[in-house]
Amino acid sequence: MSARYASYTRLRITTPAERVLKIELNRPERLNATDEAMHLELVQIWRDIDNDPDISVSILTGAGKAFSAGGDFELIEGNINDPVRRAANWKQARDLVYNIVNSSKPIVSAMRGPAVGAGLTAGLLADISIVAKNAKIIDGHTRLGVAAGDHAAIIWPLLCGMAKAKYYLLLCDRISGEEAERIGLVSLAVEDEELDAKALEIAKRLAEGAPSAIRWTKYALNNWLRTAGPAFDASLALEFLGFAGTEVKEGLASHREKRAPKFDPDSPV
Repeated sequence: MSARYASYTRLRITTPAERVLKIELNRPERLNATDEAMHLELVQIWRDIDNDPDISVSILTGAGKAFSAGGDFELIEGNINDPVRRAANWKQARDLVYNIVNSSKPIVSAMRGPAVGAGLTAGLLADISIVAKNAKIIDGHTRLGVAAGDHAAIIWPLLCGMAKAKYYLLLCDRISGEEAERIGLVSLAVEDEELDAKALEIAKRLAEGAPSAIRWTKYALNNWLRTAGPAFDASLALEFLGFAGTEVKEGLASHREKRAPKFDPDSPV
């Protein structure tokens, strides 16, 4: 394997098949919650793959029984309390989305258990997204007290339509993997025990296909996402504006205390 991946500490990198790179979110003791180190590595990995002549396809999954449990509380606190860290994380969140969209090589995601936060961003932006039928997909932004930024505005309406996108993004309702496939949010839902094998099967088929034809097809299709860039940029800016407000403090406290949030209906907007 190329030495370019030696510096990664939060992502476990392996090669399960020729020209296939497997990326595991690797904090299983925290259900692969995203801390600052993982967030940065999720931004950088797609550029390294693009520059690796030995890799044609990547698989993104999570170590252990979860895909991603969302943002680590310390990461969220940094966004709330430190404007310098908030600005840095805004830029990383923007680059994460655009690096995936602009990556020339196909990405397959394999999601099981909870799928939330930056992990979900990468999982749903993958070119082929596969979930376990019993996976739990949640966009929890408004439950936290910030706008649904990350990836939501750029891709949810395109995948499942505006009505479903608004329903799940405004209410933060949980979506099972089976339901996610039914509404078109993901490419495929399979039984949990079949997930890894199905992701590898699809990745190998892509790796054995015509590389230029596949990459150019991806590039052309992703112009739909590029046209949604202004909507994404606005949503991300509003999300990070929310980290400077009061609602997110109550949202974070409610998560820590494992209770429903009590937002002030008269808070300024």
